[in-house]
Amino acid sequence: MPKGYWIARVDVRDPERYKDYVATAKPAFERYGAKFLARGGGYDALEGQSRARNVVIEFPSRQAALDCYNSAEYQAAKAIRVTVADAEMLIVDGVD
Repeated sequence: MPKGYWIARVDVRDPERYKDYVATAKPAFERYGAKFLARGGGYDALEGQSRARNVVIEFPSRQAALDCYNSAEYQAAKAIRVTVADAEMLIVDGVD
């Protein structure tokens, strides 16, 4: 079964409150086996519109990635995130 990945592109409007999002999301990430492969850091914008923060999170499966996103723990974190950041997020399958 291929792994699943969250890909998120984020512009944080309130860095202090964003820390609350990160702390609130942590239990969901731990519960669903999330492994951060990229989290912020430098980047080179090559094509299209970019955002300041880019995140790639690996999960054991696409279903685990979906379950994490839909969990009560993550939805509580999302409620914070949408007030302090603009983002695009998607889940993709890994390759075997």
